[in-house]
Amino acid sequence: QVQLVESGGGSVLAGGSLSLSCAASGSFFSINGMGWYRQAPGKQRELVASVSSAGQTTYADSAKGRFTISRDNAKNTVYLQMNSLKAEDTAVYYCNADVSSWRYGVTRYWGQGTQVTVSS
Repeated sequence: QVQLVESGGGSVLAGGSLSLSCAASGSFFSINGMGWYRQAPGKQRELVASVSSAGQTTYADSAKGRFTISRDNAKNTVYLQMNSLKAEDTAVYYCNADVSSWRYGVTRYWGQGTQVTVSS
């Protein structure tokens, strides 16, 4: 089994910054893509940013120029630095990882979610 444990998040005023991290642990031999999604009340879960094992990044239009995704392959950890936060960034943020294991092949796992609240 694989576990993704998120940390960070919390409450901040508009214009502020927050940093999220997500560490993967368990039985696997590699992690392919990792990413961050978010889900606001009454809305569908949406992609915020993703990063490949080679470091190639993708961002939602709403995140471009304000958020930065990165990963530390040695620590099996993905990060999301969020700057210039807006009220509309308020949501539960979930990390995910596409993990390769001998037993299950390539499987997508999700973190438990962490609340980000931006007040104006």
